[in-house]
Amino acid sequence: MKALTFSSFGGPEVLEYIEVSKPELKANEVLVENKAIGLNFADIYRRKGNYHLKGQPPFIAGYEGAGVVVESKSDQYKIGDRIAYTDVPFANAEYIVVPEEHVIPISEKVDFSLAASVLLQGLTAHYLANDSYKVKEGETVLIHAASGGVGQILSQICKSKGAKVIGLTRSENKLQTILDTNADFALQLDDLWVEKVKEITEGNGVDVVYDSVGATIMDSFEVTKDTGTVVFYGMSGGDPVAIDPRMLMDTSKTLTGGDLWSYLVNHHERMTRANALFELIEKGFVKIKEPVSFKLSEGQKAHEYLEGGKSSSKVLLIP
Repeated sequence: MKALTFSSFGGPEVLEYIEVSKPELKANEVLVENKAIGLNFADIYRRKGNYHLKGQPPFIAGYEGAGVVVESKSDQYKIGDRIAYTDVPFANAEYIVVPEEHVIPISEKVDFSLAASVLLQGLTAHYLANDSYKVKEGETVLIHAASGGVGQILSQICKSKGAKVIGLTRSENKLQTILDTNADFALQLDDLWVEKVKEITEGNGVDVVYDSVGATIMDSFEVTKDTGTVVFYGMSGGDPVAIDPRMLMDTSKTLTGGDLWSYLVNHHERMTRANALFELIEKGFVKIKEPVSFKLSEGQKAHEYLEGGKSSSKVLLIP
């Protein structure tokens, strides 16, 4: 089979589209012919050598996709079943082995591109709004990187719960992307954003900040009201500073962390959360932008496109 691989760490130029051995099935596994594969920033970090990576060179990145079962050693799934997955390594290939516990069946109403576009980012947004902090009607929510994949879905989930949403982005030309998700305010992450948030909240602060930037953590606390919460779940802008517990005590503020893999611990959790996400999409509460697709053989171009910040929608690799 063909796969997008790399044998050394570096820029997009290290990626190679080569022939590799088709994986062999073990008990309770299915072989899936990929129809669409989600490309994520984590795959860029893996290519650079600064994120966890499974296997030996030539490495195959990717953890998210959708396709059709072509071989099965599972009693639960048969040849021809349409499935998706979001936490299975070696996805950047024509075929992938998926343990039955990680299989997420998809109906005919959910096309492969949608499933590969929404699961990783959508399930992240789902746990953030329901578990890391349970957003309630009437609350004010601040979302960093609101023009990104997680941010767009998180904004819509929070709005579906009746919250007021303030979205932040580094890029002025992505402010409209935030407003398109029905956010109430879209702000650029500049030297004035803290003051603008204080003006919007009339000095009261927000109930919760979702911070995936990291380096902004203290500013996030500054715009959070006393008894409010900061959810830290990413470091796209660099490592956060150390937090003084005395500050948390003096202001009764809460700092909590978030990671999707802490929640996708079994098949029931994957299915329950995925079904809830697809229901939000089906009912129109969450709308997903049309993805940008590249052939799997065009992996270098796809990585350059995503890494260059050119997309405001999901990037897919199509075998």
